[in-house]
Amino acid sequence: MSRFVEVFGVEADGVWRAPGRVNLIGEHTDYNDGLVLPIALPNQITITASARTDGVIAVASSGQQDVVEFSLDSLAAGSVKDWAAYPAGAAWVLLQDKYEIGGANLLIESDLPTGAGLSSSAALLCATAVALLGLHSIEVDPAEVARLAQRAENQYVGAPVGLMDQMASMCCTAGHALYFDIRAMSTAQIPFDPPADGLALLVVDVKAPHRHVDGEYAARRKSCERAAAELGVPALRSIAYEDLDDALARLTDEVTRRRVRHVVTEIRRVEDAVALMHEGRLRDVGPLFTASHASLRDDFEITVPELDVAVDTALAAGALGARMTGGGFGGCIIALVEASATDTVLAAIDKAFEENGFSAPSSLDATPSPGASRIS
Repeated sequence: MSRFVEVFGVEADGVWRAPGRVNLIGEHTDYNDGLVLPIALPNQITITASARTDGVIAVASSGQQDVVEFSLDSLAAGSVKDWAAYPAGAAWVLLQDKYEIGGANLLIESDLPTGAGLSSSAALLCATAVALLGLHSIEVDPAEVARLAQRAENQYVGAPVGLMDQMASMCCTAGHALYFDIRAMSTAQIPFDPPADGLALLVVDVKAPHRHVDGEYAARRKSCERAAAELGVPALRSIAYEDLDDALARLTDEVTRRRVRHVVTEIRRVEDAVALMHEGRLRDVGPLFTASHASLRDDFEITVPELDVAVDTALAAGALGARMTGGGFGGCIIALVEASATDTVLAAIDKAFEENGFSAPSSLDATPSPGASRIS
């Protein structure tokens, strides 16, 4: 906490954390009322904090030089910009819902890589919320904190994100994946502990610049909404897997057919993965990852060469399954591998990237970890 005293001149009252996440399977299904299966990562946002009595929140970050201050009395949507908009948004949404928080000094530190699609923004919002609540010993259900964080990102920051990232950051548990049914708004903890089975889940950041991600993401979402309207259903989740061929035959546009096929088959893959995990057949989940990637590449068309090369190389080097994860157009892949093959697979990806003239990738430990908590 010496850095905190150096910045703010007072001792801290406590330290809180919220993790990033990686989605095992269930990509672009969330805004279709579907199913997702994320885990929380060991990588996290940490916030060291102390209470203030003047109604001011002062925010510092290890990655930024300046301390940003804003008054709770004049906090309006969008009034704080850039990186500080996230902690400001967390404070704003708590005030909107009448939680009696006060001023605070907040020092933000992170070992989550930005731009990798591992949900650093959701982790920052969740970490700020639990810190501000924790300073005043206010207990709030983790799922409710997740909903507040989503609202802050939607309404304060202005990003139209879904709820998966925040739920993963708040509600995941160690050794489990979070089975989140968006339509039912229900969750279940699914056993997922690769090391216990002699396996490893690799997360490889391909370091690809996100290409057209905002416009393309919006285009995919609108395509799904148009398809649902054309099929007369509230969301594509309502199309049963067994009825997929009939639904595709009723659509007039080939691109729309591909988008629908991805969503419906991806929801089925989540169901299949959960069933296999319950049976302890973790190795059999690998082919579902690979099928998911093929669908995201061919039907949803959101991969880029770096993602495809990383997946193909991992599979050729012995991975049991691999797929891109996240919104696409950059970000990360995951690969399920025998623990003994970890170095071989990572070395093969490094070599393939060098041969293709790509930036060198990096990898993360993807041990399923617990959601947000107080550290001290």
